[in-house]
This record gives sequence, C-alpha cells and structure tokens, in this order.
Amino acid sequence: MPLDPHIAGVLQMMAASGAKPIHESTPEESRAGYLALTAGSLTPEQRVPVASTQDTTVPGAAGALPARIYRPQAAGPLPTVAYFHGGGYVIGDLSTHDNMCREICRGAQAVVVSVDYRLAPEHPFPAGIEDAVAATKWIVAHARELGGNDTVAVAGDSAGGNFAAVVTQQLRDAGLPLAAQLLIYPAVDHAAATYPSIEQNAKGYFLELDTMAWFIDHYLGGYTETMDPRLAPLQARSLANLPPAVVLTAEFDPLRDQGAAYAEALRAAGGQAELIEGPGMIHGFFDMGRWSPAAQALITQSIERFGVLLKR
Repeated sequence: MPLDPHIAGVLQMMAASGAKPIHESTPEESRAGYLALTAGSLTPEQRVPVASTQDTTVPGAAGALPARIYRPQAAGPLPTVAYFHGGGYVIGDLSTHDNMCREICRGAQAVVVSVDYRLAPEHPFPAGIEDAVAATKWIVAHARELGGNDTVAVAGDSAGGNFAAVVTQQLRDAGLPLAAQLLIYPAVDHAAATYPSIEQNAKGYFLELDTMAWFIDHYLGGYTETMDPRLAPLQARSLANLPPAVVLTAEFDPLRDQGAAYAEALRAAGGQAELIEGPGMIHGFFDMGRWSPAAQALITQSIERFGVLLKR
C-alpha cells in the first residue's frame, strides 16, 4: 500500500521545519525537538479527555521516578496499565506521550500509570529497564489502590515496547504474571543483524537507520552482549507463559518485521498474540491520529483489542 497521504504530509511538515536529524543532534537538542513535535504541536481540542490526571512518583531501581496517573470516565474497579514511553531510550518523557496515554486510558477503560524512567546516555543500560521492572512490581503491589482490581498489564511504544515485553518476562520469572501487553511498533531484537523492513525503510520514514544506531549507541554505553534478553526480548530462552499480547506494526517502519516476528514467536510458544498491521503507516503513527484518520482507526482498533484482554 502507498504511504498514507496524511502521514506523507506530516513527513513533509517535518522536513520543511529545517530541524537537524536526531542522529546529528545532541540528546538535549533531540529531546527538545521531540517535545515540540509531540506535545508542542497539540492544540487544546486535540487533547483526549479523561476524568483526571495526577502527577506523582513511583519507586524505580535507584530512587523515585516521576509518573502520571490517568483515570477514565468509568466506574471501578478497573484494570491498571503500566506505560513506558518510546524515544530510543534517550528522548521522550511524560509530556511527549501524554495524549497516547490518554487514548489508552479512555479507549481501554483502564487506569494508566505512565512511568518516566531514567534515560541514556546519562543512565545507560540497564538503568531504564531496571526502573521499568521496579515500577511495575510496585504497581502490581498497589493495584487495588490504583485501579481497584488485581488486573495489571503493560504497554509501550518503540523503546517502551521493548521495556513492556521485557517486563512481562521478568515478572513471569518473579512469579508475578501480568494480564496483557500492548506492544506498539516495539524494538524487540537488537541482536539481529537485519530484517527486510530495516533495509526497505532505512531512510525517509521518520525513524531512520542512522537514528536507530544513534539511539542504541547511547543506550548501550559500551555494553556488547546484544543477545541479552533485557535488550532483545525475542532472544529470551523461553517465551512460554507470557500474557496475551496485541502487537501493532507499521508498514513503513524499520521495526515492522521484528514486531511481527515477536508476535509469531509468542504464538509458537503457546501464547496468544494478535498482530495488527498498519498499512501506509510510519513509526510514530500512534501519536498522529489528529492528522491521519487511518492512523486514528488503527489506534482505536488496537486499544479496543487490548481492552478486551484486560476484561477477561
């Protein structure tokens, strides 16, 4: 399918901005640019309504982490979702992903706890994933206070999808199984040399190969064991007994094939995984529904399917 025309317009808008590519920028410059593209481009009427939000902290692996709790217009008890934002482990925060968390909160009728984990290069691997695991364990322990029932799930996009997948494995091994996972164009196989989608979509579709290398170089901080399942959850020794998943991919995304491979591997291990493919979409489209009706339809569909898993 050709590139969605509304998404093509977004790419043209970004190109016309004259902003430096991420891989030619400092982390500080990239963080500011990403904030401007996401929260900074959002008009008040485009903000998804929820019943309430609350800024707070949750325990991380090395101290308190900023977090934001979203509550829907729904009577409890409700499930709780731990959310981990994307941004290549280097950029992104609570504000860049505010509207995405609002979408999940409203669409899945769940309490969403967005966790602002530590970023590289200031805090290289494994700081961020250790924060994600610690925060999710806390959310499980306090689920009755947060959502009202014992159903806890995880969700995340891109690097946050990596964290969500790893968290399900870590909590399974700790005897704390989760209810479901929503993996939005996840980065799940840093160990792989290549996938066809990496070569096909290496340049021109927002997430580029040079940018991916910039992210991972900052994140690894010299760590070389790319088969480590905390980096590449697809390479885990076992994918059995993991929670049911909704995996969302984008046609023009370098990460497309590894997301599909993860869904297939979950099913091969006896699990449940629904793969929702995004024809005409690019990496990052989950925050582009305000510009693209086709993107919004996929956002709604994937959240609805995730919501079904939360109610089982």
